[in-house]
Amino acid sequence: MSNKVEVKELLEAGVHFGHMTRKWDPNMAPYIYMERNGIHIINLYKTAAKIEEANEALKKIAASGRKILFVATKKQAKDIVAEKAAAANMPYITERWPGGMLTNFVTIRKAVKKMATIDKMKKDGTFMTLSKKERLQVDRLRAKLEKNLGSIADMSRLPAALFVVDIKAEHIAIKEAQKLNIPVFAMVDTNSDPREVDYVIPANDDASKSIDKILSLVTAAVTEGLSERGSEKEAEATDKTAVAATEEAAPATEE
Repeated sequence: MSNKVEVKELLEAGVHFGHMTRKWDPNMAPYIYMERNGIHIINLYKTAAKIEEANEALKKIAASGRKILFVATKKQAKDIVAEKAAAANMPYITERWPGGMLTNFVTIRKAVKKMATIDKMKKDGTFMTLSKKERLQVDRLRAKLEKNLGSIADMSRLPAALFVVDIKAEHIAIKEAQKLNIPVFAMVDTNSDPREVDYVIPANDDASKSIDKILSLVTAAVTEGLSERGSEKEAEATDKTAVAATEEAAPATEE
């Protein structure tokens, strides 16, 4: 079981600050505690419960060996998401969302393979046989691919889930996930429609402290799931070794 979420920590990180009341989405009403100085205040007890619910599901996905794709292209979230997702060994998109990233995954995989081909050319010396102009073009292409797709280079199949910061900013990613029935986990602020995602975490999605706190909690659950998977694999390997040793030690049965 993932660690219990402390409401006090969420409060200190400013997770409770929503948007101005005139910008609210009425579907967020169940998650709003009150209005203060024209700003909606999020009910952090509900946030804590929703984080724990999301964490259990994320942990199971990670333990099953499948990938969770983290998506955040807004300025204040990019670096946090890149750092936390990478630490949890999960893919992420923090530059512009590549259209068709999910719905046209085959094409995206081709672009990733192109990156690998360029790397191979550099290793085997083929790159140096090109003209100076061609080398420059290839380097530019490699840099562009790395910027947009570098973090998903090891993602050989569609992710099992998406984790999104700001569903308004990442609406294209969410639409693609919906088409393919890929569950979406998201930080949802008071100006957004929570019905668009499967696992809602009502939270301030603008302040870096709030984003950092939520991402720390969810990636900790993902890491926990991965370590459980590692322990299971180790146990399986030990069992197989023990069985093999027993079989070898067993005396041959007489005819």
